[in-house]
Amino acid sequence: MPIPLQSRLQSVRRELLSHHVANGLAAALGMMVVAALVHLWLGSSAASAATVGAIVAIPPDVPAPRRGKLLHMLPAPLLALPLFFVVQRLHDDPWMLGLLIVPASFLAFLGMAWGKRGGPVAIAAVFALVFSMAVPPPAEGEGWRAALSTSFHFGLGAFLYLAWAVLANHLLNRRYRVQLIADVLLSLADLMRLQALQFTPVVALGKRADPLMGALLLRQATLADQLQAARDIVLESPTSARQQRLAGMLLCALEMRDHLVACGLDLDQLRHQPEQAGALAQLRTELLAQAGELERLADALLLARRPEPQARPRLDLGALEEPAQAGFSPARLAQGLAHRIGHVHDEVGRLIALARGEAAADLALVRVSWQMFVSPVGWGWKPFLGLWRWRAAPLRHAMRAALAIGAGYALAQLLPWREHAYWIVLTIVVVLRGSLAQTLERRNQRVAGTLLGCLLASALLAADLPHWALLVCVTLGQAVAHSFALRRYLFTAVGATVLGLVQAHLLGAGGSPGFVLLERMADTVIGAAIAWAFAYVLPSWERQQIPALVARTLAAQVRHAREALGLGQLQAVDNRPELAWRLARREAYDSLGALVQATARAWKEPRAVRPPLAPLERMQAHCYQLLAQLTAVKSMLLLRRGHLRSEDVLAPMQASADRLEAILTGAAASAAPAPPVENTTPEPLPPLVETDLAPWLLRRLCLAEELAQQLREEAMAVVGPLRGD
Repeated sequence: MPIPLQSRLQSVRRELLSHHVANGLAAALGMMVVAALVHLWLGSSAASAATVGAIVAIPPDVPAPRRGKLLHMLPAPLLALPLFFVVQRLHDDPWMLGLLIVPASFLAFLGMAWGKRGGPVAIAAVFALVFSMAVPPPAEGEGWRAALSTSFHFGLGAFLYLAWAVLANHLLNRRYRVQLIADVLLSLADLMRLQALQFTPVVALGKRADPLMGALLLRQATLADQLQAARDIVLESPTSARQQRLAGMLLCALEMRDHLVACGLDLDQLRHQPEQAGALAQLRTELLAQAGELERLADALLLARRPEPQARPRLDLGALEEPAQAGFSPARLAQGLAHRIGHVHDEVGRLIALARGEAAADLALVRVSWQMFVSPVGWGWKPFLGLWRWRAAPLRHAMRAALAIGAGYALAQLLPWREHAYWIVLTIVVVLRGSLAQTLERRNQRVAGTLLGCLLASALLAADLPHWALLVCVTLGQAVAHSFALRRYLFTAVGATVLGLVQAHLLGAGGSPGFVLLERMADTVIGAAIAWAFAYVLPSWERQQIPALVARTLAAQVRHAREALGLGQLQAVDNRPELAWRLARREAYDSLGALVQATARAWKEPRAVRPPLAPLERMQAHCYQLLAQLTAVKSMLLLRRGHLRSEDVLAPMQASADRLEAILTGAAASAAPAPPVENTTPEPLPPLVETDLAPWLLRRLCLAEELAQQLREEAMAVVGPLRGD
């Protein structure tokens, strides 16, 4: 179905108002300020080298907490400066330069051991090598002097940008908090719309059921990353009333995610009941309406407007009521599902009230323990010391990248236009990723983006624009390249191509625009082909990482089950969630998200090296369902414990927690199957909203044990064939 123009324009507006674009614009403005200052002080030649220093310092500059920002960015210029200088000294000896590039690239890419924080630093260090090759060689007899002078200007630009990045991050912190919350709300709205597709009878849903679950899991994995990015900034010392409201909104979003997960319960049974088609349609309409409310709230935040109050009333359960029946009838299951969607409605109302300043955030737990929910800011040596294993993915990627860069550089020396050898190397650096799936995606987008960028850059160079206009083009290219590096890499490739070609021209390495266009296109195709070929050298197939991810997921599920079924909440005097449960919940989602993303990448790998994907996907679906069952139990304890009698649920919850741990850890390898659901529930069942919820809680526990048994069997079916690896 084609997307309406209004929706497209709305998506573009949200993208332009996002924290990615704000960060990209700040980075580009900082580069321009650095270039202007150095130009006024030392002249245009020094400004061009300083601009290169700023470009190299930019990759690690992402929205980050105020504390630790300097420490986060400092390694990039510290590593880049000596590499830039050594390349300057070896300009006259291309083969010695090639021998330097290989080990230097290897050492730089070892930074990937620090994960998402280390990747940009590694890229920045390799960029220093590549862009230093773009600087024209010095005149004969001025090697040391020219190298020191150019490297000084490079380092000056890098460290000036470092100061700018810390200042800009501090000034934009207030805006980043709002944008990250809006990003989370939009992602939750997308998740709601995707989940609403499940509220369709099986006959109408047809063969879309499995892809829909896969899409839900991928969306949950993306949301987990967005939530962690928001935690890092929004939960950092929320001192002002406004910051506290945003932190409260983040906590509401976390609760809403739990309620959305629980909304998947009992759907399979209801979809097989034709008489429930009307109830499902009503519930789907309600879920879509709440998604629209979230989108309007996010738009209001991005536009700095006061959001409209929640106008839609809570779902009328009376419309779903039927004459009382014994047991868990379809009508009763539909009512339970309506209650869970009602919790979503309540959380949307709290979000709007917080955004309007009509409610106070309960941050007692976060105010004391916020450091436990944010990412670490220190570097430490542990990731580096744990790297030296033959199967370690960062080590293999560093070796693979160094070999690919060496091969690309050697090939470039044999080409007629070898003075632009760095173009091939640059393409290899940005295309070759840690997995085949990511490399293939980058390859296609890089080639297409380079073609478009070459056409645009060649037109700019052919126009013979003044120096200041070309600097503006470099600034805009940097803004686009940095803004969309993680969102729309095609745009990044276009911006980076314009940036690279115009910057090379400013450095004095230009030529005929038409020939530059052909060179750039040819080098991009060659570099992309080399990166693609070397993706199969010392490969880190996902099957090598899957056993560890499966073990982490099972351990997280065990911990979450233990904390979710903890009995302390029944004796609590308020509904404040326990710190241990919140941390366990985060790890459960994060570990499952990492497994889902690895599985998605495995689908792009050769069939012969794929892990057992069928049981792996079933395992992920059952992990998701187990989280849903335990979330429903926890919601009863948090929101409706007045309908629970402790003497009825304490012993079953403790026993169920023990059985779940035994099943998931393998201690109960031949665990007895759980008794049928109908035998664990007194009959007839009382009305859901009026009396005891213990039968529902016992049903959830029983289903959770069945899911845990299936999950354990599927995990063994995945790990068993991979143990030989």
